[in-house]
Amino acid sequence: MSSHGKPKNQQTAQDADSRAVTEAALFEAFGGVRGMVETTVPGLVFVAIYTVKRDIHIAAIAAVGLSLALGIARLVRKDTLKHAFSGVFGVAFGAVFAMMSGDAKNFYLPGMLYTLGLAVAYIVSSLAGFPLMGLILGPVFKENLSWRTRNPGRKVAYTKASWAWGLILLAKSAILFPLFWWGDATQLGWVKVALGIPPMLLSVYLTWIFLSKAPPPIDVFAEMEAAEAAEREAKAAAR
Repeated sequence: MSSHGKPKNQQTAQDADSRAVTEAALFEAFGGVRGMVETTVPGLVFVAIYTVKRDIHIAAIAAVGLSLALGIARLVRKDTLKHAFSGVFGVAFGAVFAMMSGDAKNFYLPGMLYTLGLAVAYIVSSLAGFPLMGLILGPVFKENLSWRTRNPGRKVAYTKASWAWGLILLAKSAILFPLFWWGDATQLGWVKVALGIPPMLLSVYLTWIFLSKAPPPIDVFAEMEAAEAAEREAKAAAR
C-alpha cells in the first residue's frame, strides 16, 4: 500500500495519468517543439542572410516570408493559429523596426523587450500571489482560478513555475541586452538564436516537474455541469 492508502499500482497509474495530462496541457499552452521552432527559425534566417548579404531589407523580407509560410502551413493543417499569429506579428514588427531605423540589431529589440517584460510579469505576479503561470494554465486544465483558494498545492506549484520562468528569462535578457548595446548585429543574432529553444525547454521542463508533483486540478467546468444537472433533476422532481 502507498502512503495515501491506495494500492501501489493504482497510485502509480494515477501519477502517470497526471503526468500525461500535465504534459499535454503544457504542449497546448506553449506550442510544443514545433511552436518553439517556429519562433526561432525566422530569426535564424534573418541573421544568416544578413551575415552573408549585409542587407537589412532582404533579410527582413525573407524572415517575414518564412514566418507567413509557417502560419499558412498551420492554417492548411487546421492546427491552432495562436502561436503562428504571435510569431508572424513579432517577426513583422521587428522587420519594420529594423528597416525603418536602418540598424539590423533592432530586428531583435521588440522580442527582447517582450522577453524582459514577461520575466518581470512572472516575478511580480508571483510576489502578488497571482502567479502568471496559474493564470495561463488554469483554463487549460479547466480549473480556472480554483487553485488560488481551493487547491493550495497547485498554487505553490504555479508560483514555483512562475519564478522559474521569470529567473530564466531574466538571465536570457542579461545576456542579450549587453550584446545589443555593445555587440554587432551578427553576434546578437547568433546568440539570440542559440538562446531561443534551450531556455524555453528548461522552463517547460521545470513547470512539468512542479505540476506533476502537485495535487490534481479541480475541474470547475465539470462541477458546474454537475450542479446544473442536479438543478434540472430537482426541478423535474418538484413537478
